[in-house]
Amino acid sequence: MILDKTYLRSLFFLIVLAALTASCKSKKINREDPVFKVISTAKSFTGTPYKYGGTTRAGMDCSALVYHSYYAVGINMPRISADQAKMGKKISPRELREGDLLFFATGRRRNQVTHAGIVTEAKKGDVRFIHASTSLGVTEDFLSNRYWSKAFLFGRRLLE
Repeated sequence: MILDKTYLRSLFFLIVLAALTASCKSKKINREDPVFKVISTAKSFTGTPYKYGGTTRAGMDCSALVYHSYYAVGINMPRISADQAKMGKKISPRELREGDLLFFATGRRRNQVTHAGIVTEAKKGDVRFIHASTSLGVTEDFLSNRYWSKAFLFGRRLLE
């Protein structure tokens, strides 16, 4: 039996795709899930310029993004990232999933929380998060990025 090269390539692609999908730790999110609302609210601010202390679409900082995103599901967060870092349950990096909070030390003190973000996608081997970047405004980045992986302190979960 001779198999067509195109057929073999398609079959190989489907097998690889199935394996990648099966190995994904990402939690399936439906529209009624509070996690969906937190992430969609955060993403609605994409492109908003960074402004230290800012809390509106005209300009906001990282803690305001977290504050507004969780407020959308009825969770009243503190306004400062260091205080937000005390909320919820601390989790290990391998347990991270969509909607979890990430905290970073971007200043001189290596253990002091100075930045926060929200996990938007958690797949085996990498985590994508949304945050308010001082240079790009509200944007998404990967935790595997060298800068962010070095600055990462811990994750916390507010939504089960």
